[in-house]
Amino acid sequence: MDIHWEPGAEISVRTEENTVLISANAPGLISLAGILKTLAKGKMGDHVHLDRYNSLEDGSVELVIERID
Repeated sequence: MDIHWEPGAEISVRTEENTVLISANAPGLISLAGILKTLAKGKMGDHVHLDRYNSLEDGSVELVIERID
């Protein structure tokens, strides 16, 4: 899957009790929108793993976004 990251993208994902908080600057939101658009055009089961080692800010929890039908 081809994912494009906007320059300067910053995204963090945190959980508090039953809440997931995704915080991002403008380039980060544009990058997330691109990921969602790519998944929407894909097939069932396509997914992306985002974590602090490849795309999210330090202290973030892993985020998996999956295409379902």
